[in-house]
Amino acid sequence: MAVAAYEHLKLHITPEKFYVEACDDGADDVLIIDRVSTEVTLAVKKDVPPSAVTRPIFGILGTIHLVAGNYLVVITKKMKIGEFFNHAIWKATDFDVLSYKKTMLHLTDIQLQDNKTFLAMLNHVLSMDGFYFSTTYDLTHTLQRLSNTSPEFQEMSLLERADQRFVWNGHLLRELSAQPEVHRFALPVLHGFITMHSCSINGKYFDWILISRRSCFRAGVRYYVRGIDSEGHAANFVETEQIVHYNGNRASFVQTRGSIPVFWSQRPNLKYKPQPQINKVANHMDGFQRHFDSQVIIYGKQVIINLVNHKGSEKPLEQTFAKMVSSLGSGMIRYIAFDFHKECKNMRWDRLSILLDQVAEMQDELSYFLVDSAGKVVTNQEGVFRSNCMDCLDRTNVIQSLLARRSLQAQLQRLGVLHVGQKLEEQDEFEKTYKNAWADNANACAKQYAGTGALKTDFTRTGKRTRLGLIMDGCNSLLRYYKNNFSDGFRQDSIDLFLGNYSVDELDSHSPLSVPRDWKFLALPIIMVVAFSMCIICLLMAGDTWTETLAYVLFWGVASIGTFFIILYNGKDFVDAPRLVQKEKID
Repeated sequence: MAVAAYEHLKLHITPEKFYVEACDDGADDVLIIDRVSTEVTLAVKKDVPPSAVTRPIFGILGTIHLVAGNYLVVITKKMKIGEFFNHAIWKATDFDVLSYKKTMLHLTDIQLQDNKTFLAMLNHVLSMDGFYFSTTYDLTHTLQRLSNTSPEFQEMSLLERADQRFVWNGHLLRELSAQPEVHRFALPVLHGFITMHSCSINGKYFDWILISRRSCFRAGVRYYVRGIDSEGHAANFVETEQIVHYNGNRASFVQTRGSIPVFWSQRPNLKYKPQPQINKVANHMDGFQRHFDSQVIIYGKQVIINLVNHKGSEKPLEQTFAKMVSSLGSGMIRYIAFDFHKECKNMRWDRLSILLDQVAEMQDELSYFLVDSAGKVVTNQEGVFRSNCMDCLDRTNVIQSLLARRSLQAQLQRLGVLHVGQKLEEQDEFEKTYKNAWADNANACAKQYAGTGALKTDFTRTGKRTRLGLIMDGCNSLLRYYKNNFSDGFRQDSIDLFLGNYSVDELDSHSPLSVPRDWKFLALPIIMVVAFSMCIICLLMAGDTWTETLAYVLFWGVASIGTFFIILYNGKDFVDAPRLVQKEKID
């Protein structure tokens, strides 16, 4: 059993110090943070001055350095998700960012503005849905990884033993990490999606759990973070685990998703789908091998399901992926290319069975993890399906939900919940729960990466593709287009700041935020909006002088259309690009 983090905390604030008091039964520890020296020490309750201002908190997310100095980030609200093997699982729903400094008089006007922008970035990440934690259970590891640990591992604190890929506040906790004596105050927080359901089939009750863990390595937004980095970390990498708990038996099935693991980019340029660019000088095999070496070590065999198109702009990526797998020549990796859009065109979603039949034998070979009520491991999962499309969102989630259902069918039959010959698809109540949970998972992952809910969730929720679903997909696609072009630079900067990819230097007189945009960035779009508005106004105010009105309409119409084409031709000059991390580091 891991050393639990403190669950009940009180924050006492004085002008000189923050005191975080542990209020669990029998606890006497107080964490003291000096607001001047930033020193962190451990004391006891009697050291808290009675004059301090007191408030309850539910965890320390960590500390971050901005232009004004250090800030303490704490969890102020939480919502219980459910019980996980008698461990409470929480979602953090609100936070507070507290400055160490009592005044901002030491800052110039430019520094004040920069600090305000950095605070807005920090709060933007904190406003993203999907931060989960437990003070008694290690959420960062799968059941199978936790079953294969040493007694020494079991005695570690939650922070020490956590899988760093999934600790999103790892950078914020770096100061507390350096002092083992205060680890019970340090709370590793997961970002992604968790849902838990108590279900019943044939009068037999079991818990069904779905967890998606987003990696904080190469994290970011849709168009600014693609492919892999030099360490082999893939963009939008997510580990999804489906768990069943029945009569003390525990079963799990793990899948992964991640961007096509070569060096490629797809920078927004106002086009609906920017052309993907494969780096012509990078050593693709080096990064590719680093990626799969780590995947094989962690998960075992890899069955790659590549769902991108086999023609058009996606074709070179599919060909490169296939070539890399062939060149690597590893017996631990198998590659399946399935042109999702071609196979399922004209609403023929029943053709997904072609892929399921193709990988059925492989799935049986990979198996799943199962431990009985006595704690004995019955079966291990020997590998994972690694699925991807272009974004690793919509097509990927559909396939993952189908593979997970097939595994769940086998698990429930083995546990005796399903009778021989029974199909999960026939269990109406459970099917509704299952489909909605996977659709919610799709929406969570999509909002965190692309900025909108997922596409194709009508199929995930109902098993059918509907015209209403197509309309909703169109709305989400337009919203994605806007966000990807005009607000994702700020989102990318916010994530880079939060994760420590960019560190604020208060002595740096040349802040990247102070660099002015090119005049075209603001001028031409404003001209286009004004011209288009005047064109509409001239039409609405048309009177007797139609010749004059027509002349105005033609003038402003030509002005707006001409400006639009200038913007479109030079699209990259008008997108909201990140400013904190240099381009070569993002690519």
